[in-house]
Amino acid sequence: MENIIYLTELDYKRLIDLIQAHRQGNAPAANIGKLGEELKRAKRVPSEEIPANVITMNSRVLLKDLQGGKELEITLVYPKDADINARKISIFAPVGTAILGCKEGDVVEWPVPSGTINYKIEKVTYQPEASGNYNL
Repeated sequence: MENIIYLTELDYKRLIDLIQAHRQGNAPAANIGKLGEELKRAKRVPSEEIPANVITMNSRVLLKDLQGGKELEITLVYPKDADINARKISIFAPVGTAILGCKEGDVVEWPVPSGTINYKIEKVTYQPEASGNYNL
């Protein structure tokens, strides 16, 4: 059985709208189907009630590669804000979809050209909702 993921109602609505816009614009993003699957299994909660250790949109997260031990800090963002050099990763990227709604301590895996990588979510170093930013 898959773990439950948590989303704020606002993130859920924005992501559904984003998926629909991409489908109508005939510009299918890689991973859009997977994101849709993740949204279907998500438990939606009001922004004020999301636990502080859950990854929401615009959260900054410390990940640890379980194979090599290397740590990586990324921010999960909407496609328009993605910037690989600033470690701002789009929700449409496989890792973005994989970590959405997960919490500290969870292990996620995602495909890479050489196979799959397993990362442990070490820490949510910034979550907008925990900081009182409910509309970010």
